[in-house]
Amino acid sequence: MDLSFAEGFKGCCEVARFRLLWGPRILDLIVRTRVAAIVIDSSHGAMTMKLTATIFLSLDGVYQGPGAPDEDRRGGFQRGGWQASHSDGELGAFIRSAYERADALLLGRVTWEIWAPYWPHHDDNPVGHIINVLHKHVPSTTLRDPAWQNTHVIAGDTEAAVRELKARPGRDLPVQGSGRLLRWLLERDLVDELNLVVYPVVVGDGMRLFPEHGPTHDMDLVQSRSTPSGVTIQTYRPGGRATFGTVI
Repeated sequence: MDLSFAEGFKGCCEVARFRLLWGPRILDLIVRTRVAAIVIDSSHGAMTMKLTATIFLSLDGVYQGPGAPDEDRRGGFQRGGWQASHSDGELGAFIRSAYERADALLLGRVTWEIWAPYWPHHDDNPVGHIINVLHKHVPSTTLRDPAWQNTHVIAGDTEAAVRELKARPGRDLPVQGSGRLLRWLLERDLVDELNLVVYPVVVGDGMRLFPEHGPTHDMDLVQSRSTPSGVTIQTYRPGGRATFGTVI
């Protein structure tokens, strides 16, 4: 965006004032946060979609079957429903606001299959209605002729398709759950923001988000808060690969 000389001079003064008040490190954090939060499509002047991933985790990193005992029985998992004792209104508001900012959804096949029999019958739920009407993009080589409205199967080049989705004008492109898909997206630096919703529960079994052996990731903490039931919501911005050294 072009600025007149007066506007540019005013902007420089504002930067100088913030630097004096807050110091260069805080100013840099503010600038990085603002720039990363809004991605500008310079060719069209439009805001492009931001891929935001949110996943529920136990303290030991399990993401499998958080909502109900029968939600995800893969591998003989018997400890589903570990969210039940730690729910509150503040957490619900956070989840609802994430969907209200969405212009489309990106879901793993298993998550889609868990949701498809449920949400169409709960359209009276505010979140359910949003999920039902949003376009749902599902990378899969096995999903055929999905009956759930607004479902689009990505059967070809998944990375190219995701990059094309992110380049479209819009707001957020959330990934909810979908642990395997999320790992795949992180490995290819396709995630713009990661929300880890951590419950104060050790499940002791089940699928974990990060494997025992896998690629490294460095994360910049954007925000951290806790809810009345003891759940912590940690928002990160992926910062490339981790570096290693000696702590002095």
